[in-house]
Amino acid sequence: QVQLVESGGGLVQPGGSLRLSCAASRSISSIYVMGWHRQAPGKQRELVAAVTTGGSTNYLDSVKGRFTISRDNAKNTVFLQMNSLKPEDTAVYYCNARGVMNEYDSWGQGTQVTVSS
Repeated sequence: QVQLVESGGGLVQPGGSLRLSCAASRSISSIYVMGWHRQAPGKQRELVAAVTTGGSTNYLDSVKGRFTISRDNAKNTVFLQMNSLKPEDTAVYYCNARGVMNEYDSWGQGTQVTVSS
């Protein structure tokens, strides 16, 4: 239903910041929930942050106060601002768009985030 392309990943030192972007192929204003997930080597994919059409947000406990998810509906883009990064944040980060009844569940290709000295 929607194609997603992530960007903004890279290598940063602990304590640094990155801003991930997720560009959608169509308007995101009617998409029930958009979020960011991550997967580290050898681990399961986990939800990092999500935002609904109504503006409700949900964050992984370990990123609360450090990460912020936001939307720019005019630009069909969702962002993840990541501050105070830690080595354990290292993972591939994926953008996701999901319908209210799972009529669609779209994923981007992922962008690598590496936090290391």
